[in-house]
Amino acid sequence: MENKFKSRSEQYGSKLSAGRIKYSSPSNIALVKYWGKRPVQIPANPSISFTLENCKTITQLQFERSSNFSFSVKVDGVNNSGFESKIERFFNLIQDYMPFIADYRFQVETSNTFPHSSGIASSASGMSALALCLCRIEQQLNPEITDAEQLQKASFIARIGSGSACRSVYGGVVAWGQVDAIADSSDYYGVPVIKTHSVFENFQDTILLVDKGIKAISSSMGHELMNNHPYASVRFDQANTNMYNLVDVMKTGDLARFIKIVENEAFSLHAMMMTSSPGFMLFKPNTVEIIQRVRNKRDVTGLNLCVTLDAGANVHLLYPKEEKEKVMDLIKSELVGFCENGQYICDEVGRGPKVLNEDYA
Repeated sequence: MENKFKSRSEQYGSKLSAGRIKYSSPSNIALVKYWGKRPVQIPANPSISFTLENCKTITQLQFERSSNFSFSVKVDGVNNSGFESKIERFFNLIQDYMPFIADYRFQVETSNTFPHSSGIASSASGMSALALCLCRIEQQLNPEITDAEQLQKASFIARIGSGSACRSVYGGVVAWGQVDAIADSSDYYGVPVIKTHSVFENFQDTILLVDKGIKAISSSMGHELMNNHPYASVRFDQANTNMYNLVDVMKTGDLARFIKIVENEAFSLHAMMMTSSPGFMLFKPNTVEIIQRVRNKRDVTGLNLCVTLDAGANVHLLYPKEEKEKVMDLIKSELVGFCENGQYICDEVGRGPKVLNEDYA
């Protein structure tokens, strides 16, 4: 499969001396969670996500021909040496797939529309934005690459930088990992799930910011702890079953089943963390309080409101747009007091990345 994406220098018919390309690429929230992987960034189980609309990374990549490859990184206009090590590793890993990068000097300028450590996957939006920029440049060098091929390769390349980033290359509902229920699905790149019920087209995601601090254990470390986890095989079987069932729900619009599956996935993810060796807990007391209040309110009112979490303490509230007014009333009256500084972010299912600007010479 990897050979499909390898390029050769002789395939580049045109020569670019310089240019710049700017993309916005959104984050995503996984419904079936990816937790555990094999080298390099191959998921131990399939996953499926909503691509968001407002929480995104904006990345500009400037480049010019050079006899020596080099790059620099600015985050929010400031040089960032910590992020540079991650980008250097990424460039090294993709050399075989994008040999043109050896002939250029790059300047990466990136910023997010959402705060750091907010429970939103900045690695997903950031690495997908950079991958899209690079694949767009390659498309200029080799015009025979179609737009569909460019997106698929961007998903493949983004995965190498951050697994969940492969899902951010597309809008709407996106799957990653080979699963029989989805045609053309793959462990190597994400695929859009085209046939979905209309209720999911503008589904809402309000993120309650319980704790914006640095996590005690990184997601990368958490993935590694799955390698010797006593319940790993059972968890992977569970994820595959939930994936199959959720794909069906996406077609039928059965919100009761949607809630059951999504919450089961969120709590299973955190159960794996707590039963790792060493075990760790990313929930905070206010996380638990919010979850309990949401579930109690749902039982009383019948709201189609569910919770999910990534690897952190912050809570994502997922619900149909038609119920937004009632959910916002609940947030303001009962839940905002459990958020750090009363902060929350309103988002919804989005249409995917956008080219903001490009110029080539």
